[in-house]
Amino acid sequence: MSELTLFLVRIAFLAILWIFVLSAISVIRSDMFGARVPTPAAPGKQPRAAKPQAPRRGQPSHVAVVQGVNTGITADLAQAPVLIGRGNDAAIRLDDDYVSTRHARIVSSGGQWYVEDLGSTNGTYLGSQRLTQPVPVGLGSQIRIGKTIVELRK
Repeated sequence: MSELTLFLVRIAFLAILWIFVLSAISVIRSDMFGARVPTPAAPGKQPRAAKPQAPRRGQPSHVAVVQGVNTGITADLAQAPVLIGRGNDAAIRLDDDYVSTRHARIVSSGGQWYVEDLGSTNGTYLGSQRLTQPVPVGLGSQIRIGKTIVELRK
């Protein structure tokens, strides 16, 4: 091999090594401090605070942890969206090693509640179905996040 080829191989190896190191740092930072999840706003409109509405008859009013280490923790759905994860900014903070910092959220749209996975490593499940997009949930629906099960209740 010529010296030029050997020099180019060394430079390529160093570039690949730095890309790996920077991506590892990015993953660690995201896990420790949480990833930023933008909330979509209508184009040309300023976001404004929504008024909390009283739940309609037959509609869930809160989400509760029914199985897992944090059994008994609840969050009011009037404060939607409800963030679930290990992070300090989560409305339902779970002490579960299989839960991401910002794991999932429960949002309301058009009078219907939806659960959405936020790109977690271990996934969010509604029953035995792994969520890949926002899915409607109703009263009594059990959502598995890591080893924890949460449920929408009245």
